[in-house]
Amino acid sequence: MNWKLAARAAKMNPSVLREILKVTERPGIISLAGGLPSPKTFPIQAFADACAEVLHNDGQAALQYAASEGYGPLRQAVADMLPWEVDPSQVLITTGSQQGLDLVAKVLIDPGSKVLVETPTYLGALQAFGPMEPHPVGVASDDDGVVVDDLVAKAKDARFIYLLPNFQNPTGRTMTEERRAAVSAAAAAAGLPIVEDNPYGELWFDEAPPLPLAARNPEGVIYLGSFSKVLAPGLRLGFLVAPKSIYPKLLQAKQAVDLHTPIFTQRMVSAVMKDGFLDTHVPTIRALYKSQRDAMMAALTREMKGLDVKFNAPKGGMFLWARLPEGIDTVTLLPKAVERNVAFVPGAPFYAGEGDPRTLRLSFVTASVEQIDTAIAALAQTLREELVLLGDKTLAAAQI
Repeated sequence: MNWKLAARAAKMNPSVLREILKVTERPGIISLAGGLPSPKTFPIQAFADACAEVLHNDGQAALQYAASEGYGPLRQAVADMLPWEVDPSQVLITTGSQQGLDLVAKVLIDPGSKVLVETPTYLGALQAFGPMEPHPVGVASDDDGVVVDDLVAKAKDARFIYLLPNFQNPTGRTMTEERRAAVSAAAAAAGLPIVEDNPYGELWFDEAPPLPLAARNPEGVIYLGSFSKVLAPGLRLGFLVAPKSIYPKLLQAKQAVDLHTPIFTQRMVSAVMKDGFLDTHVPTIRALYKSQRDAMMAALTREMKGLDVKFNAPKGGMFLWARLPEGIDTVTLLPKAVERNVAFVPGAPFYAGEGDPRTLRLSFVTASVEQIDTAIAALAQTLREELVLLGDKTLAAAQI
C-alpha cells in the first residue's frame, strides 16, 4: 500500500530522551538521564485506599464516560491550591501536562507562527509544538531567566512565549522575583501571551519560589500544572488554567483528542488529596531530592576538579545543568559514558536553534547517593579520556 503521509507528520520526530531511556534499560547502567520522579515517593498505600473508596462509593460513575472539563471536586481542589484567585470553570483537567502543551499548540499555532522559548527550553514542548509547524525563536536567557531586552526585541508578531520559571527543565534555574515582574510587565506591554509551565514548582528545597507569572496577569497567561511530580507520573494527570476568552477552544481541542481524561484516575487523585495529604507528603519528596542534589554537587566538585566543568546549584526540582570544556561534544561523549555504565542527556536538543554541544543535563532524583558517587566518578573518567584524545588530535594537527 502507498501510505501518503500528511506534511505535518514530517515534523514528528522521535524523542531524544525516550531513545536515551532505552539505552538506560541495559542492566548495570546508572541513569542520570531521564526526568523520572523517584519511585520511593509514590504513595502506593494512599492510592490503594483511594481506589477501594472510589469503587465502593460510586464505582459505576467512576468507570463511565465523564465531562470533558474534568471532575468537579478535582477542578475545585486545583483552583483552591493555586496562589491567586481562580474560578474552577477556568480549570481544564488534562491527560498529563504534556497534553496541555499539545492543546495550546493546536489552538494557538499556525504554520510559520513565531513562538518564543527560553534558551535552552523543555524538549517536550518543542516536540508538542512541532507538528503545528511553528517558527520557534530562542530568547536569550541567563541564570535569572529570559533576558527582558531580548524578549522585547523579539516579541513582535509572536503568538506567545513559553516559560518554565521554576526549577526549569533542563537547566534547573529559577526566575527571580525581579525578573518575573519585568517579564510580566514587558509581555503585557507588548500584548504577548505567556504559556507558563510549572510541573516542578512544589519541589523547592529551602524556600518556595516567587509567585507565578499567571498570578500577576491572569488574563495574559495559560498556566500548566501536573500531578506527576508530587504524586505519580503513571497517573497521566495534569491541568491547565486559562483565561475565559480562550478556555472554550482549548476544551474543544481536548474533546477531539480523548473526550476526557480518565475519570477513575481523577476521582482517585481527588480522594487522595482530601484532608491535606499533599501538605504532609510533598515535604518528604523535597527532603529526599535535596539530599540527592547535595550529593551530586559534592560529587561533581570532587570528581571534576581541574577539568573546567561548570555546573549550577538548583534550588529545587530534579535537574542540574553542566557545561564541559571547549571542544567536547556531549552527543559523542554519551556512548563512551554508557560503556562505563553511566548515562546523561546531551544538552543540544533542548535549544530552539543551534544548541551548545558542550552542555548536558543530569537528573539527581532516581539514583541513590552511592550510585551518584559512582556515576559522577565514571563520567569524570570518561571526560578525562576524551580530553586526552582531543589533545592528541590537536597536537597531531599542529605537526602536519
